[in-house]
Amino acid sequence: MTDVLFRPAREEDLAEIAALMADDPLGATRESRKGSLAPYARAFKEIDADPNNIVIVAEDGGQVVGCLQVTFIANLSFEGGTRALIEAVRVADSHQGQGLGRAIMEHAVALARERQCRMVQLTSNKQRPDALKFYERIGFQPSHVGFKLYL
Repeated sequence: MTDVLFRPAREEDLAEIAALMADDPLGATRESRKGSLAPYARAFKEIDADPNNIVIVAEDGGQVVGCLQVTFIANLSFEGGTRALIEAVRVADSHQGQGLGRAIMEHAVALARERQCRMVQLTSNKQRPDALKFYERIGFQPSHVGFKLYL
């Protein structure tokens, strides 16, 4: 794990990022491995242009082996404090169980601290019990019930 580099994603990383997101039972139902990258590229351009959004990749030997997205949200609660929202956390099967998930999450939390965020939040699907346990192990508290309305 010592050779893994965390860096902002680039457009040329999108194929590897999309493959990571599709490489689990839930992701396989909503991501495309072989389809066009155009929808990802449109979203990435918008994310990349927004100073309150960043996609981070973990790179090992020139290969993207992990990723996540952090969105910084100005908020009226917590006395107008900013919060960081972490989404799309993925680690390649080849790098599971080696501390990469913890390391990339610590990197994201460090970014939130740099931006003086008051909290970091995330959601994880109930169908991912190992992910839920992981987030608790690294200090996240399951303090709220989340709701989604898919459109």
